[in-house]
Amino acid sequence: MSSRLSTPGDYAQLLDKYDTWMFDCDGVLWQGDKLIDGAVEVLQLLRERNKKILFVTNNATKSRKSYKTKFDHLGVEAHVDEIFGSAYATAVYISSVLKLPKEKKVYVIGMAGLEEELSEEGIAYIGGTDPVDKTLEPFSLENFELDANVVAVVCGLDTTINYTKLSKAFQYLTRNPGCQFIVTNEDSTYPSAHGLLPGAGAISAPLRYALGKDPVSIGKPAKTMLDCIQAKAHYDPTRTIMVGDRLNTDILFGQAGGISTLLVLTGITSEEDITGPNASAIVPDFVISSIGDFRSTEK
Repeated sequence: MSSRLSTPGDYAQLLDKYDTWMFDCDGVLWQGDKLIDGAVEVLQLLRERNKKILFVTNNATKSRKSYKTKFDHLGVEAHVDEIFGSAYATAVYISSVLKLPKEKKVYVIGMAGLEEELSEEGIAYIGGTDPVDKTLEPFSLENFELDANVVAVVCGLDTTINYTKLSKAFQYLTRNPGCQFIVTNEDSTYPSAHGLLPGAGAISAPLRYALGKDPVSIGKPAKTMLDCIQAKAHYDPTRTIMVGDRLNTDILFGQAGGISTLLVLTGITSEEDITGPNASAIVPDFVISSIGDFRSTEK
C-alpha cells in the first residue's frame, strides 16, 4: 500500500531520505505551458539542500537543448546535463548499442528534437521533418525508391503523421533485412495545457498492428532509459526517488530500476486510479496531491 504524505513532517522526512530526485515534467512540473503551483520553489528547495535533480521525460519532440529553452521560458532552473529525454536516450542507444556504420541510416517518424539528438550522436537519417514526407498526395509504391542503407525505423511523437510516413516505415521494416523497429516511448496519451492528445504510442500503433510485432521501446518504463541515466549521472538507487504522474510509465520505470517512487495527482493519474474499485496493480511507494505540497517544509 502507498504511503500518503500530508504533513510537513512527512515531507521533511522524504526530503532527508533521498539524495537524487528524478522528475517527470509534463503533469508534474507543468501542464502544457502552465507551471504547477509551487514547482519552482520546491526545486529551489531541493537545490538549497544539495540534492541532485534530474529531469526524465518521454517527450521526444524536443532535444535536450530545445527542452532547456522551455525550462528557461517557464522560469525553471535546469541544466542540459540534468535533462534526459527519450529522444536523447534513443540516439544514445542507436550509437552505442546498434553502432551503425557511417554509410547506414535510420528512417524517422518524429519531429525536430529527435532529429537534433540523432545528429548530435552522428547518426544519419531520412524522413522526419522532410517536406517530401508531408505530401498530401496518396502514397504509391510505384514512385517509391527503397534506400538499402536504412537499417532502423525510429518512431516518436509526430504531430504531422500521415499515411506516407507509415507506408515508408513499413516498407523499410518489411523489405530491408534486419531493419530494427525502435520507438522513443509508448505513451498512449500526451498532456497538453488544454487536455489530453494521442501520444507517441498511438503514432507507432498502426505499424505494430501491420507488422504483428512489438518494437524496442527506449523511454519510460523501459530500463534502457535508466541505464542511460546511470551511465551519465551515477546515482545510488537506494537514495534515489522517481517523481511522476503516470503509473504505467513513471512509477513502473522507478520500480523496474529498483528506486523509490512518488506519485503526484496533478497529471494523468487520478485518485480513483489508485483507490477506486478498479485501482491499478501498480502501486507507488508514496503519494502526494502536488509537488507544491513540499513547500510546507519551509514554514
